Amino acid sequence: MIMLDKIRNQEQYEAIMKMIEKYIQKATKAGGFHSLDKHDEKELHRLTLLANDFEKKLIRQSSLHLSLNGIVQHRLDEMKINQTTLAKLLNTTGSKISKILSGKQEPDVYFLKAIHEKLGIDGNLLLEAI
Repeated sequence: MIMLDKIRNQEQYEAIMKMIEKYIQKATKAGGFHSLDKHDEKELHRLTLLANDFEKKLIRQSSLHLSLNGIVQHRLDEMKINQTTLAKLLNTTGSKISKILSGKQEPDVYFLKAIHEKLGIDGNLLLEAI
């Protein structure tokens, strides 16, 4: 058992993921996660939290390189809507959307809040992108 309080690099992450996979295989062979003893269940939970924290850190680091335009465009593509539809959804003009996403106009708090609420984009991610 590896006693880490935090995964610090890819090598540690991969080792943790292998351990998680062993617990998953053990549970699968025994008929489900309910078959794990309390120790294994607790350790699987701990390892999963460590992996999750590391993955969030990686995502946040990679998102720091994204622009507001890139973040919003990605979400628009996922939702299969265009800027005109977004303008209607946000109750604003297409011109304002275009100016903000092209960097010609700074987004205001109302715009960022609307993007967060209507598109479901993490507010921290939006703030880091501006």
